[in-house]
Amino acid sequence: MPLKKEDTPNRIIKRRYEERNKEERKAYRKQFNTTLSIEFYEELEAFLKENNIGKIDIVKRGYYAFKEDFEKQRKDGKKQNE
Repeated sequence: MPLKKEDTPNRIIKRRYEERNKEERKAYRKQFNTTLSIEFYEELEAFLKENNIGKIDIVKRGYYAFKEDFEKQRKDGKKQNE
């Protein structure tokens, strides 16, 4: 069983802050967890580091790219059906 770290003034302050703000943070933040193969993860990490891109940035750009593609497909599909 791991030993609990010594209570320092800073740790006590951080714990109190975390406890007070835990519910508020949960209300406006969500996690999007996923599992990747090691090969893909390492390739992705290297790409992000090399290009100074954050993980959130790649998720947002990917989402907007997919959204735009699907909107085009829907629009093109409606034109073909008319």
